[in-house]
Amino acid sequence: MDLLDSILNSMDAPPATNEQQKTLIKKQREMMERMQNKQKEELLRFRKYVEERMGRFSKDDRTYLEFQPLDKVHRSVIHEIAENGGFIAMSFGREDVDRHSVVYKKEHAPSEDEVTARRNGDGWNEDIAKEYAERRRERLETEQSNKRTVAPLAAEGAAEAADVKPTTNYKAKYAHLIGESAALQAARKTETNQSYGFVPSKNKKDLRSIEQTLADIQAKKRLKLQQQQEALAVETEQPQTEHCTEQQ
Repeated sequence: MDLLDSILNSMDAPPATNEQQKTLIKKQREMMERMQNKQKEELLRFRKYVEERMGRFSKDDRTYLEFQPLDKVHRSVIHEIAENGGFIAMSFGREDVDRHSVVYKKEHAPSEDEVTARRNGDGWNEDIAKEYAERRRERLETEQSNKRTVAPLAAEGAAEAADVKPTTNYKAKYAHLIGESAALQAARKTETNQSYGFVPSKNKKDLRSIEQTLADIQAKKRLKLQQQQEALAVETEQPQTEHCTEQQ
């Protein structure tokens, strides 16, 4: 114990926290708490603001409600309130640049053109709607025109392929090797063999139901078990018969 006491006594004591450090730590903690409380209060005010805007939106004739660019936390508040109110909320734009939320009434869900325009950063109004409708019409006309152009070419190619005839008579070419009759026999039109063995292939398809198949399997098992039992009984009776014969 004396050696241990001497070692402990020779070690430096931990540095004591002075009053100035304690005060600094306390101020930092209080500042963090004030910032957190301020953020909570700001989010509560923003939630109330969004609820009021959506309340007015639900009663007027507007088809959508657009918010200013916001961060992810504020957009999540908008989406939550919209979902609870029975609206459709979507976000458009680049993150940390101009990403914003747009709320729609369910009976006025955005069209494909509107979603595409907003994703492209073009916004949405009557002029843009007409522009995108014209683009879509031109695209459909181009696709239909391409189809009308490709179809005759494909038909022409198929007709040319059908008109192609071999330039060589293979029956005459190999007649000196396998004979005229064999060449004719080899060149005859081949057909699928409809029967394999003694049963036609069309009859090999199992037409039984699942229940009937299971019943047949169980019957086969019972028959096999019965045959095994009969064979075992015969083997058991044979030694007894031989033993009785020896005794006689």
